[in-house]
Amino acid sequence: MTMMQTNTGAAAPAQGTFVPGELFNMLGNLSRADADACDFGVVKVDDSGRILLYNRYQSELGGVPVPSAEGKVFFTQIAPCTNNALFFGTFKKGVAAGALNVCFPYTFTFKMKPTNVKVHMYRDQASGTNWVFVARA
Repeated sequence: MTMMQTNTGAAAPAQGTFVPGELFNMLGNLSRADADACDFGVVKVDDSGRILLYNRYQSELGGVPVPSAEGKVFFTQIAPCTNNALFFGTFKKGVAAGALNVCFPYTFTFKMKPTNVKVHMYRDQASGTNWVFVARA
């Protein structure tokens, strides 16, 4: 697996991302409607991984209703197949460093047949928020 990472400013997405550049400038004020309008998963998590916003796309992809996901820990309670060194470990390191901007391929296996996805984890420096973006590969 190839990971691409940059630790530069707020609006400098990692190479190879599927997330439109203009979205990075909205993260501090991203509304539920804005997140639901995206054609990829948008998950806002606090520094411990607790879900603060879970969009409709991600809900449909993972088979978890939005109200059941929000307030839970993404890496252990909603997507336990991500509770490993590659996914959760990378998130924890990025949060500890205060810089997270990583893209990588992944396969989700929890509550679904194996599903290949592209993941972009990002920490918005301006708002101090963490994001997990997911698109089908």
